[in-house]
Amino acid sequence: MARVSLEGITRRFNATTAIEDITFDVPDGQFWVMVGPSGCGKSTILRTIAGLEAATSGDLYIGDRLVNDVPARARDVAMVFQNYALYPHMTVAENLAFGLRMRQADPKTIQARVEVVARSLDIGHLLDRKPRQLSGGQQQRVALARAIARQPQVFLLDEPLSNLDAQLRDDTRAELKQLHQRVGITTIYVTHDQVEAMTLADQIVVLNRGQVQQIGDPQAIYSQPANQMVATFMGSPPMNILSALYDGTCFQIDAQLIPCPVRFQARLHLYSGQRLNLGIRPEHLQVVADGSTHAIAAEVTLVEPLGREILIRAKVAASDRAPSSIVSIQLPPDLRPQVGDRLCLQLDGDRLFVFDPATGARLDYV
Repeated sequence: MARVSLEGITRRFNATTAIEDITFDVPDGQFWVMVGPSGCGKSTILRTIAGLEAATSGDLYIGDRLVNDVPARARDVAMVFQNYALYPHMTVAENLAFGLRMRQADPKTIQARVEVVARSLDIGHLLDRKPRQLSGGQQQRVALARAIARQPQVFLLDEPLSNLDAQLRDDTRAELKQLHQRVGITTIYVTHDQVEAMTLADQIVVLNRGQVQQIGDPQAIYSQPANQMVATFMGSPPMNILSALYDGTCFQIDAQLIPCPVRFQARLHLYSGQRLNLGIRPEHLQVVADGSTHAIAAEVTLVEPLGREILIRAKVAASDRAPSSIVSIQLPPDLRPQVGDRLCLQLDGDRLFVFDPATGARLDYV
C-alpha cells in the first residue's frame, strides 16, 4: 500500500485542456472518491494515475516514487473498469490468477491467493465458469477479485457499479466498503453518482470542467459547500437556489422580505441593491400557515410520494425584481398537498447559503 500524491497535474489534448492543476494527496490506506458531472476530467485523472495517460505537466508520486516516466505495468496499481474487461476465454480462476502469472508468482502462491480472494468475495463456486456464464453482478465481483489478488499498492475503480441495476448496485457498494475495511488498500474511486461518493468516501474530490472545486469529508462537502456547483451537485434532491435582492437589511424574494441573518451582516460586505443567489436544502424549507411573516408563497407543480417522505416541487412566482424559481421541499408522508395548491414556505435562516450569481462563489465560505 502507498499514498498517492498529485502535484499540479495538467493534461492537454492539442488545444483542449482536460484537467488543470490537479493537486491532492491520498494518504496510505484511505478510500477517496472523485465525483463530478460527465466530462469533468475524473476518468482522465484516474487514467493518469494508472499510467494510461501521460501528464502534460506536474508530478505524480506513488509512495515516495516519482512515476511520471514509469510505464503502467510497473506502477503496481490495479484498475477496475466500467465494463469489467474480463478475459472471455478464461475461467474465473484463470482470470483471477492472470496478473499473478504475469508476475511469475509461484503456482502454489497463486492458487492459495485465488482461493482466499474468491472466498472473501463469495465467488468460490464460480471459479470454473467463463465470464459469459455470469450475471453482471458476478462479473463485477470477479473483476474486483482479480485486482485484489495482485495485492497492488493502489486500487483504481472507474465507475465500476454503473452497469448494475439499482438493488445490486446498493448491495455491491456496501460490500465494496466492507472489503476496503478488511484489506485496507489505498483506493481511488471515480463516479458521477453523488450517493456513491457520500457513502463510500473517506474524502471526496469534487471536480468540474477539469478543475478541483472542493476536497473534504462527505459531511463537510454536504453541509459546507465551497460554491454553488458543489452545493447543487451534492445532495438528492439538490439544493434550492433562489434569486434575491438585498435591500440593506433583508433579502427580497418574490416581493417577500426575508431578514438577513446577523451572521451575514457581520461577515459579508453586502450593499443595498445587490443581486444574490440564496441556497437552501429541501429539508430546511418548512410549510407554515398562510399569512406567516417572512415566508414566501409557492404553487405546487409536482407531488412525488417516496414512502418515508414526500418530495414536492413548487414554483415561486416571479416579480419585477426576481425571476420565478422551482424549489424542492421534503415533507413528512402525512402531508399531501395537491398540484395547484398554494404553500407558504419558511426558510431556516441558520441554513441559508449566499452565492455570487456571476461566479457561483459562496460568499459566506470560510
